[in-house]
Amino acid sequence: MSESLDELFLFGEEKMEKAIASLKREFGSIRSGRANPMILDKVMVDYYGVPTQLRQMAQVTVQEGTTLAISPYDKSTIKEIEKAIIKAEIGITPNNDGTCIRLNFPPLTEERRREIVKDVKKLGEEAKVAVRNVRRDMTDDLKKIEKAENLPEDTVKDNQDSIQKLTDKYTGIIDCAVAEKEKEVMTV
Repeated sequence: MSESLDELFLFGEEKMEKAIASLKREFGSIRSGRANPMILDKVMVDYYGVPTQLRQMAQVTVQEGTTLAISPYDKSTIKEIEKAIIKAEIGITPNNDGTCIRLNFPPLTEERRREIVKDVKKLGEEAKVAVRNVRRDMTDDLKKIEKAENLPEDTVKDNQDSIQKLTDKYTGIIDCAVAEKEKEVMTV
C-alpha cells in the first residue's frame, strides 16, 4: 500500500473515532434516572467575568445513586454556580444549603424514558451520518490517489472494500453504544 493510502486510512479511522467519542460525550449528558456528574459538563459558571466549567470550580460527588452533591472550592461562588445550573436547563432544580448544592434526580416516568430513547437513537443516527460522511470523503480521496498514482483497478477495489469494512465496524460500535444507552435509560 502506498504512503498516501496509509494516510487515507489513518485519517479516516481517526475521524470515525472522533464521531464515536462525540457520541459518548453526548450520551454522558443524557439523564437516565441515575445521578451522573457528566450531566454538568456543559454547565458554565461566570467566575469573575470568565466562563468556567462547573466541574473545575467544585467537587461533584454522587450520593445514594440519585443525588449529586456539588461543593464549591470557593464558597463565595455558590450563588453563581446555582444560577449557572438553572440557566443550563438540565431539568433539575438545585437545592442550595449555603455550603453545598444538591441535585436530586427524580425517577423518570415511562413516557419520559421513551422520549429519551428517541433522543438516544437520533444521536446514534447523527453519529452514523458522520461516519458515512468520512467514508464518502475517503472514497473521494481514493479516486484522487488512483488518478495521481495510476493505481491498478483491483487495488482500488480492495481499498474500497477496506473503506466499507471500516465504516461497518464503526457503525456497529455506534449500534452497540445506542443499545447500551437505551437499556440504561429503560432500566427502572
